[in-house]
Amino acid sequence: MSNHTLDIPRIRKDFPILEQEFGGNPLVYLDNAATTQRPEPVLETIIDFYHTANANVHRGIYALSEEATQRYETARHKAAEFIHTPDPRSIIFTKGTTDSINLVAYAWGRYHLGPGDEILITEMEHHSNIVPWQLVARDTGAALRYIPLKDDGTLDLSDPGRYFTPKTKLVCVIHQSNVFGTVNPVETIINYARQVGALVLLDGAQSVPHVDVNVQKLDCDFLAFSGHKMLGPTGVGVLYGKPELLEAMEPYQGGGEMISTVTMKSSTWNTIPYKFEAGTPNIAQAIGLGAAMDYINAIGKDNLHRYEQTLLTYALEKLGNVDGLVIHGSAPDRGPVVSFSVDRVHPHDLAQFLDQDGIAIRAGHHCAQPIMHYLKVSATTRASFYVYNTTEEIDFLCESIEKARKFF
Repeated sequence: MSNHTLDIPRIRKDFPILEQEFGGNPLVYLDNAATTQRPEPVLETIIDFYHTANANVHRGIYALSEEATQRYETARHKAAEFIHTPDPRSIIFTKGTTDSINLVAYAWGRYHLGPGDEILITEMEHHSNIVPWQLVARDTGAALRYIPLKDDGTLDLSDPGRYFTPKTKLVCVIHQSNVFGTVNPVETIINYARQVGALVLLDGAQSVPHVDVNVQKLDCDFLAFSGHKMLGPTGVGVLYGKPELLEAMEPYQGGGEMISTVTMKSSTWNTIPYKFEAGTPNIAQAIGLGAAMDYINAIGKDNLHRYEQTLLTYALEKLGNVDGLVIHGSAPDRGPVVSFSVDRVHPHDLAQFLDQDGIAIRAGHHCAQPIMHYLKVSATTRASFYVYNTTEEIDFLCESIEKARKFF
């Protein structure tokens, strides 16, 4: 499958859900920024685990448990290779991006921040990279600052010294916007952070599924991403952290597996990454995520990115020709996400109308209310693409929007 011309019809056959019809039309699934569909190899991997290797991991001294442990730890190694870290100990399995960010907020933020310190985020963040830091700031006395937006949907970095100061201890930034699709210049942001001695957390929920993210080249301190946005199961994600930081952090949760010794008076902690994986982990989901990474690697990350950019370019042109439609954001470097508004049609009404034609899109604030406040709208409509989408689906989307405009 790894070649410069992808066989999209063959890839689509791996996704049986796309064969369904709604409103007499084949499903056109354009809500991939919220969650992607799962290919047969991922589903088969999960079913095979339950059929042939279902047992708890790490603690069982019998063959079935050892097999489950081997598959679970193999998934960890796959995740490490996927983001180019040489140390699998830096990979912590979590419930998803939100859980990963909260882990850092609790286990690092509450122990290393205090009055006089600053946390720097952006006006572009998803709520999962805003609310945890609001809570940390409230509880520690640290100040929360943000880099503002510009009208084109990019960050205003014209005066970095205004935001990156000796008080800055942690910079948390979304790699790719789930609203605008903007790919932020994280290399530049990390460089600014290093100049003032700050750590950097990247929200990779929208970038890791679409481009090759190399944590060694970026030199970020933390990276969070979710399985369900990259063809994997729900309920599983990854937190990457530099091992020396993870080793120095306190546990996020207490319970089984994360301990070394326990007495009635005190406990000591397991080594990383297990110190942060309390209780029975999401075993089948992690193994399924490993299969999703295998699937993406078989397609080829460069091939995937190239095809998605073709879809994005086509969508921007076609949607841009729809009367009364305004596309939000015009960053030169962007991922396969288009948010837009249609004159005199509320996004929720538009989404419901399109649903009658079998088109699944997202309408709302996209867990990014500060962006909506900036745009002076309550919500937008969003179409987001993945490898199984086609230009024909984009044509049908535009036709359905035109029908909606006439109806309303």
